Amino acid sequence: MKNLFTSESVSEGHPDKVADQISDAILDTLLTDDPESRVAVETLVTTGLAVVSGEVTTDAYVDVQEIVRQVIREIGYTKPSYRFDSESCGVLTTIHTQSPDIAMGVDRNGAGDQGMMFGYATRQTPEFMPMPLQYSHNLLRELARIRKKTDLMPYLAPDSKSQVTIEYDDAGEPKRIHTIVLSTQHDEGVEQAQIKEDVKKHLVSKVLPAELLDDETIYHVNPTGKFVIGGPHGDTGLTGRKIIVDTYGGFGAHGGGAFSGKDPSKVDRSAAYASRHIAKNILAADLADECLVQLAYAIGVAEPVSINVNTYGTGKMSDVELADKVTKTFDCTPKGIIERFNLKSPIYRNTAAYGHFGREEFPWEKLDYVDKLG
Repeated sequence: MKNLFTSESVSEGHPDKVADQISDAILDTLLTDDPESRVAVETLVTTGLAVVSGEVTTDAYVDVQEIVRQVIREIGYTKPSYRFDSESCGVLTTIHTQSPDIAMGVDRNGAGDQGMMFGYATRQTPEFMPMPLQYSHNLLRELARIRKKTDLMPYLAPDSKSQVTIEYDDAGEPKRIHTIVLSTQHDEGVEQAQIKEDVKKHLVSKVLPAELLDDETIYHVNPTGKFVIGGPHGDTGLTGRKIIVDTYGGFGAHGGGAFSGKDPSKVDRSAAYASRHIAKNILAADLADECLVQLAYAIGVAEPVSINVNTYGTGKMSDVELADKVTKTFDCTPKGIIERFNLKSPIYRNTAAYGHFGREEFPWEKLDYVDKLG
């Protein structure tokens, strides 16, 4: 029996990711003009329609209609044949102010909600990310680049999904790529054999390490045989439905809260970033080879109610000792996290596709606490 693990990713044109990007684009615009904005915005997209709803308290003005259309346009939904395009889709908005009961706790620098958040790091890749997820993201980022900036695959449309299965040895080390699944929306009249050939030639060979591919690697490219109807016309999209794609692909754990559309007072988002930062720095400091960090909060309370570290038996000290070191080293109050990562800046649109972790552009990916942990 082989030791296999699979993770998936979805492209910026996937309906759920369209919704995430709209929500985060609205958040970014509000934070640009008013960094103290309180935002919890949800988006639904379907055939010919985008609906934006939620709670916003701000001194800024945002043209929701124009932001929605701009995001859809930049993703690539510009053809009427998609049945969802930037120029003709309807945009409905139902937004009201944040509950004053919640605001009371946040105004005192407390957490914006209760909950538990997890951060994970592993040595499987240079990014300290699980290999199946990292490679799934890499495939779709490159596929988007091909679609937008080259003529290599002119039939590509915005919606796509990937899935990578890694075979591990008995020690849990990545051994080879067992299976690649790639489904990409395409124009009518394209032969599936052509798409499969192009995926292998222009995508897989450029993104995945040749030493992990072999004659037994299995490829499933558009396995249904056709993928013309896609995007919000093919499937309704909602903010926050791809939380495992956003995080670690099924490795580690997830507290259940989504990220997109939420300002950093919501610990669903900010504490998830903080816990990843802690886990990654623990590995970089050679204190463990795998690490899961849990932070838990009570609404309106600044300090975490608990901090837990699990190194899966790879730690250079006990998990209890390491948790104590984390408690003394990192300020895990919402205010401390926001200041450490400058989270009141408009940085969120870029997080809303291809994962919130494993990308050096984000401040929570910095290895800037290695010396403090040593």
